[in-house]
Amino acid sequence: MSNDEQLKSPSPDYSPEEVINAQLDAMKDNDNPFDDSGIETAFNFASQKNKQATGPLPRFKKMVHNKRYSMLLNHDRAELGQIERDGDTATQTVDVYKDGESVKYRFEVELQEDGENEGCWTTNSVLRV
Repeated sequence: MSNDEQLKSPSPDYSPEEVINAQLDAMKDNDNPFDDSGIETAFNFASQKNKQATGPLPRFKKMVHNKRYSMLLNHDRAELGQIERDGDTATQTVDVYKDGESVKYRFEVELQEDGENEGCWTTNSVLRV
């Protein structure tokens, strides 16, 4: 089994909340089951346009390790705000806590109408706010 087969990836069964939670859970334990597996899970859930802007995977990993996003990696806990849905898009603000600090991120997910993840919610963006 390849590394990719061990990781969660988009499924029509996942709600927007479950997509965001899957990424947060994976990045909370970023190096389990292998180094940067949490980041790879987040990349799996990235929308096609997100992947075009932030990929390929090695570039995406470098971006997440950057100071702007590194609080997501191995965080202590995350508090999820109310999800806001507007048709085929949803946003959720998440407060991430790590080492006595907190940072707020805004996840935007979208229901894909075509392509390999048709019928699945994927992440368009994660912004530090």
